[in-house]
Amino acid sequence: MKLLRVGTAGAERPALLDAEGVLRDLTGIVDDIDGALLADDAALGRVRAAAEAGELPALDATGLRIGPPLGRIGKVVCIGLNYHDHARETGAEPPAEPVVFFKAADTVVGPNDTVLVPRGSVKTDWEVELAVVIGRTARYVADDEDPLAYVAGYAVAHDVSEREFQIERGGTWDKGKNCETFNPLGPWLVTADEVGDPQDLSLKLWVNGELKQDGTTAEQIFSVAEVVRYVSPGMWWSWRSVGSVVSGRSSRTPESSPSPDTGVAGSRQESPAPVNRHSRRRRSRPRRCSPHRRSPRPCGPSRAHGGGPPAMSRP
Repeated sequence: MKLLRVGTAGAERPALLDAEGVLRDLTGIVDDIDGALLADDAALGRVRAAAEAGELPALDATGLRIGPPLGRIGKVVCIGLNYHDHARETGAEPPAEPVVFFKAADTVVGPNDTVLVPRGSVKTDWEVELAVVIGRTARYVADDEDPLAYVAGYAVAHDVSEREFQIERGGTWDKGKNCETFNPLGPWLVTADEVGDPQDLSLKLWVNGELKQDGTTAEQIFSVAEVVRYVSPGMWWSWRSVGSVVSGRSSRTPESSPSPDTGVAGSRQESPAPVNRHSRRRRSRPRRCSPHRRSPRPCGPSRAHGGGPPAMSRP
């Protein structure tokens, strides 16, 4: 299933995108798309049964905002430098253990929402990521357990960073990773049963219509399952966690490093396998922006799905 949350920020309603690309209302069945729902097999079964029976009313997607597909997120756990191809490109040694960092839950916004470039920023940067959503408490996952059994679904994430804040000003990465609006998420959450192998997904990102990232989760140094198990003893996952656990820059195409003048103006992203598994891919037109505005813009649904082009702004 493709689960969404639509409407005004802070007042989103639950929805489902059916196999024909029609937006369906879930408000009569569930209160929200959140950890409580994902941990409730019976409630998910009611949603699935209603969708299969054609009982869900259609929503008019015209002008309807797409919010983040998960509400009440507890924590966002990320893994850096997690792709073999990126390590080869930079000449870096693959890490011996996962490089863990966090993004604050309040950095999460909808896939088409405005991304605010911080004042004084010169190196705001983009990265497409696979977000892994935990569906039940995972504490001390044993070696004989399947870590993927704890995964409720997957989504596309946009890991926006300010690289000067992150790398050149000392301290931890937090300053460059946790600026307001720096984690667009969505447009939808795809349940794990429809995704299949999370190590067989492509990840692509375009900036102003130009392909900048083209990678695959097969290149991950630490798989989704390995990371879920690795994090579970110390920080443990709860159903209130969304884990961008496969973060870490995937392959960039030649000459695609960001600079103050190119590459950070407007972007869109997609992970074709999970988000388009049962529907024809719809792409919006290439996005353009003024050259003096350098905000990354995340991917969202096409206007046929109710998503307009995202805005960008300097506060």
